Amino acid sequence: MTKTVIDDKFWELFPEAQIDTLVIHGIDNHVDEKDNPYFTKLLSDGAKASEKFITEEAFKDTEVVDEWRQAFRKFKTKKGARCSIEALLKRVSQGREFSPINPLVDIYNSVSLKYGVPCGGENINAFDGDLHLGEAKGGEGFKPLGATEDAPALPGEIIYYDNSGAICRCLNWREAQRTMLTEETTDSVLVMESINSKQAERADEAILELKNLIEKYFKVDGRIEKLTKDHPATEEF
Repeated sequence: MTKTVIDDKFWELFPEAQIDTLVIHGIDNHVDEKDNPYFTKLLSDGAKASEKFITEEAFKDTEVVDEWRQAFRKFKTKKGARCSIEALLKRVSQGREFSPINPLVDIYNSVSLKYGVPCGGENINAFDGDLHLGEAKGGEGFKPLGATEDAPALPGEIIYYDNSGAICRCLNWREAQRTMLTEETTDSVLVMESINSKQAERADEAILELKNLIEKYFKVDGRIEKLTKDHPATEEF
């Protein structure tokens, strides 16, 4: 059995943080082209809703973007690393549309956009031991999407990891091929990150909407757990 554990070092950097997890089992994540209009609209609606977060003429000064850039300055990062919600909002600010990827990814991207919170997901069955969020020792193996060579984590970087190496680098910046969500994924843990109370309020709504959308589409039950400094680990899943 596996659980999610947030290490002490993360709380030292982000004592007010909240990490929401949603665990689901037994889904069929294969792409059915008849559902493309549904997911295209879901992503379009999410993008439209996200425009309220793009409040400044200079994109970098937008509150959500600035908060996460400041957060990334607190730990070692690879040059150019940006929070996943910044990447999504950047696409919106440029007028770029979102195309469906696979059902689970499309659902969490739409919710991430709508609520302005970073969200990611991993394949539970690819984990080697527990899923941790904490500080890298350096050298943790990591092969991102599309890469053929290892791109190991840096010492002091905040990463998701298990016994076999890094799963997601720089919080939810970039994920490993090994645990990424694909059409073959049947069991997943979805993770939503907040670093202050204002973000956490949005995440409280977002994780419930994420659960409802997933349960409605996949016809499965999801389990939410909120992790804080006083409750740093989930039950096994």
